[in-house]
Amino acid sequence: MPYWRLSSFYLFYFAALGVLAPYWSLYLKDLGFNAVAIGELMAIPMATKLLAPYVWGWLGDHLGHRMSIVRLGSMLTAVIFTSVFWVSGFWELALVMVLFSFFWNAVLPQFEAVTFDYLGEDVSRYARVRVWGSIGFILSVLVLGFAVDVNGPRVILPVMLVIYAAIWISSTIIKDGKRQPHRIEQPPILDILRMPAVIAFFLVCFLLQAGHGPYYAFYSIYMESVGYSKTVIGQFWALGVIAEVIVFIFMHRLLKVFGARQVLLVSLGLAVLRWILIGHFPHSLGIILFAQILHAATFGTFHAAAIHLVHHYFTGSHQGRGQALYSSLSFGAGGALGTMASGFLWESAGPGVAFGISAALSLLALVIAWRWVVNELGDGVSSDAA
Repeated sequence: MPYWRLSSFYLFYFAALGVLAPYWSLYLKDLGFNAVAIGELMAIPMATKLLAPYVWGWLGDHLGHRMSIVRLGSMLTAVIFTSVFWVSGFWELALVMVLFSFFWNAVLPQFEAVTFDYLGEDVSRYARVRVWGSIGFILSVLVLGFAVDVNGPRVILPVMLVIYAAIWISSTIIKDGKRQPHRIEQPPILDILRMPAVIAFFLVCFLLQAGHGPYYAFYSIYMESVGYSKTVIGQFWALGVIAEVIVFIFMHRLLKVFGARQVLLVSLGLAVLRWILIGHFPHSLGIILFAQILHAATFGTFHAAAIHLVHHYFTGSHQGRGQALYSSLSFGAGGALGTMASGFLWESAGPGVAFGISAALSLLALVIAWRWVVNELGDGVSSDAA
């Protein structure tokens, strides 16, 4: 397995997210947009995940050559992103964000499938490769937080362009992995999608990501309004991902001991706690630091467990579309709806209500996961679902 080549792609891909998630809203605020407009614009990269991953996932499953799709998507992302240097109006910026995020969002699900092709049966090692994405996120939020404090939010643009170019370059040194043989008499993908466990799983992913809406769109603005500097805000984001990195190191053991379903349930319970703490105790440094550590659960353990379940639910020729559906329905549909709604909630009801609704969505997801999500498909009953 080309460990370092795979890891380098994750490093740069999530370094870009480490710029976009914490600081893009600050850039939009600097352009003069209000909370509703910021929520709508921040929802665009998530909304494009509704369509882009599945379109490219279908091509990857039927044509093979996933890395060709990754290279094309990465290159077009970088080229289209250059337009942001010349646009500042709402509709012009929205169009550019639709275009570059459409291709950016096509990339990761296909690369995830390539990574699993290399891993073969040893899927528990996924977290050891994916951890470099978290490291890239940490480096970008720490460095850029200081840079934005010194030079203002406009410094975000050249940094993003360099990182997008690095994603494309790293994709050129990776070949397609050896695809796993298809199972004999593999059922049609629609049969899998009709199974209660799969429906429940995707609904849980949708709800959790919808609950992240206020966090991804307004956390940096929220912390700035309380009085924290952009450097400190960057450190808050980094702390959460550092906790995520530590979890990823041990994730393969957690999955082997407890199973993906149990890890998923604990992650959802901690998500409820996290959103309550952020929404109601922003002035308490200790509580905010603890809430950021809980990012290890609300993203780290949840994502690793979810990827594990997708890999077991969607096998053979369905692998790429399974990964694409996970991205589309959770980060895409859930993230977009949650982020857009958070703009209206932020404007009309304030942070406490917005994060309170996030907690309620996570609690609903917990109930659904406990009742219906299983570790393995088949007869619809897992060993630990009782």
